Amino acid sequence: MNQSLWRPSASILTLQKRARLLREIRAYFDARGVLEVETPMLSANATVDAYIESFTTQFRPIGRETSQYCYLHTSPEFAMKRLLCAGSGDIYSLGRVFRNGEAGGRHNPEFTMLEWYRVGMDDQSLMDDVTSLLSSISNFQEIRRCSYGELFEQYLHLNPYTASNEQLSQLVSDKVDARLSGLDRNDCLDLLFSRFVESNLQSPEPDVLCGYFVYNYPATMSALARLTTNTDGHPVAARFELFVNGVELANGYHELLDARQQQARFEQEQRVRRERGYQIYPYDQNMIDALTHGMPDCAGVALGIDRLLMLMLGTRNIADVLAFDFSRA
Repeated sequence: MNQSLWRPSASILTLQKRARLLREIRAYFDARGVLEVETPMLSANATVDAYIESFTTQFRPIGRETSQYCYLHTSPEFAMKRLLCAGSGDIYSLGRVFRNGEAGGRHNPEFTMLEWYRVGMDDQSLMDDVTSLLSSISNFQEIRRCSYGELFEQYLHLNPYTASNEQLSQLVSDKVDARLSGLDRNDCLDLLFSRFVESNLQSPEPDVLCGYFVYNYPATMSALARLTTNTDGHPVAARFELFVNGVELANGYHELLDARQQQARFEQEQRVRRERGYQIYPYDQNMIDALTHGMPDCAGVALGIDRLLMLMLGTRNIADVLAFDFSRA
């Protein structure tokens, strides 16, 4: 037995820096009148995202024979949107979220996420807010905003909006691995982007957190964002991702307001999970009902606090910024 596992995985000095970072984040939102909210970590519903696995547990009421399956939330998003529909105004959440199967390197099964929603903003103006926040709490510098299509064509010489599924599959076979077959469109896009684009979103200044905002993702990768069209008339998702020194740090949307579209997307994700043999989770009907009631026009973004601190301290190991990582939990 390892007798040193009782010790924290991060140094006390790092934990002091972490505490200061959290204080500065709260001060930023407090100065702008953004309300901090807490949402349930344990829920009767789960994400239906085909790429995310939830932790499942059971609630067993004392004195009863029946039990209820519950899920640790992977994001506070659904509950926060219910608050927006109830008239909360601008809100943020700073707390723990949980994702099954993710551990090691940049991942820990439980991690800290900052998520916030600004009423009246779209995805472009929310990028301004992200830059404002990060510039106030770190040595962040925004380098460039570029469309997904622009980057894809620059590094892979293919239009991701108009390319056929066969073209994308062939590109994966030619450039990644000929043994990879049967990938769907989004899998191909993700694989190619991560292999040949992300590595180019690096810092020209090693001591500065240099940020690249990527926007106008293909419509098939819309997640919970609304759809729009780019300047060439192609349907795109009104969302962005922020890459800092080659690391994906934040994911933002101009939020979808249509309850029917949102339910259809949930059901489509469930079909994908079923086709892949994954567990089918119940989606949040309360959020659909809230959208039916009406949510204000807004944009929202989720940002990984552990990854931010890793970038600020120049470490590649998430254990270095956690009091106790999963191996010591």
